Amino acid sequence: MVSIMSLWLPILLSAVFVFLASSIIHMVLAYHYKDFRGLANEDKLMDSLRGFNIPSGEYLVPHAGSPKVRKSPGFQEKMKKGPALIMTVWESGMSSMVTNLVQWFLYSIIVGIFAAYIAGRALGPAAEYLAVFRFAGVTAFACYSVAHWQDFIWFKRSWGRTLRGTIDGLVYGLLTGGTFGWLWPE
Repeated sequence: MVSIMSLWLPILLSAVFVFLASSIIHMVLAYHYKDFRGLANEDKLMDSLRGFNIPSGEYLVPHAGSPKVRKSPGFQEKMKKGPALIMTVWESGMSSMVTNLVQWFLYSIIVGIFAAYIAGRALGPAAEYLAVFRFAGVTAFACYSVAHWQDFIWFKRSWGRTLRGTIDGLVYGLLTGGTFGWLWPE
């Protein structure tokens, strides 16, 4: 068994590698630009929604609120007429990416802590590189990827977006597993 505290360097360094890889994926490879589609009448839609002064948050339209209401003829008619949507409303104005990037880096550290915990409980000091790589890498892959699958199932996210997120998670898992294998304590 290896303690989480003795794995602070691979936790931190894997977060740095994942951060750099995600920057390359999003800014250089840019295949995530296909994650969302635009609307032909975007300005008209924005103008019409602006009048409602919707606070930032997540919304489901139509919204049933309970299984009983979901079964009602009125709700069924709304679903039939459409459109149905899941909507996230952000605060107006240009947002700074700094907060998102800090949160992403902290998230990557947390994933590293999970990888350290699983690998550290399963393996002892001087474990073989491949064994460390497998435990830490699979744990990180699951942390980075599996939530995309839930969004596909429950929230109708596109298969393409889900696949691209899973590929990202595979890259991040490989980087995390490799970093842990490289820096595993003797």
